Amino acid sequence: MGNRSTVTENSDVTSFQSPELASTEQWIAGVDEVGRGALFGPVVAAAVILPGSALEELRAMGLKESKQLSSKRREEFSRHLQTVALDAKIGYASVREIDRVNIFHASLLAMRRAVLKLDPQPDLCLVDGKFPIPDLPIPQKALVGGDRASLVIAAASIVAKVWRDRLIIRLANKYPRYDLAANKGYGTERHRLALQQYGASSQHRLSFKPCQIKSV
Repeated sequence: MGNRSTVTENSDVTSFQSPELASTEQWIAGVDEVGRGALFGPVVAAAVILPGSALEELRAMGLKESKQLSSKRREEFSRHLQTVALDAKIGYASVREIDRVNIFHASLLAMRRAVLKLDPQPDLCLVDGKFPIPDLPIPQKALVGGDRASLVIAAASIVAKVWRDRLIIRLANKYPRYDLAANKGYGTERHRLALQQYGASSQHRLSFKPCQIKSV
């Protein structure tokens, strides 16, 4: 895995506050989730540890949080991150878990699962959002807007988005009525109309009101 990287406090951070750039001799994981607002499919999280030596290169390449990148650029960054990251892992919570514990708790569960898969385990997790991950045996810091403030969280947002999009595209072949390849499980007009016409599939979140429609 290599030595832990030391990054000085004098790093220029015009695009990101990047708290990881000010850390010394630590493995820092960025953690983010995707799919929280979707009607279909799991909520997916990624945890990514980047070496300090890769941070400036990634920023120079234009790494941003996933929503600010085109699908093509997300795919390119995801491939590159797989080569430079010390580790990157996916965790998810299923639609049944979402329905059972609600989307908020399921999102935190997915993030916890991603972090606990990391090897090495990080010294610190930077978590996108307002709330820390429950029962995580690792120091963490929740950052509101973290995917815009931290390079490692932005990296996690890309890895999670690409992984989930690929999953939904595969599932689109099994559930062709819902226009999933185009909407990635989110509640577009065509998706909602299909729910009204055909009802929900086994991969829809039945606790979400738009999915609570019986087949005609």
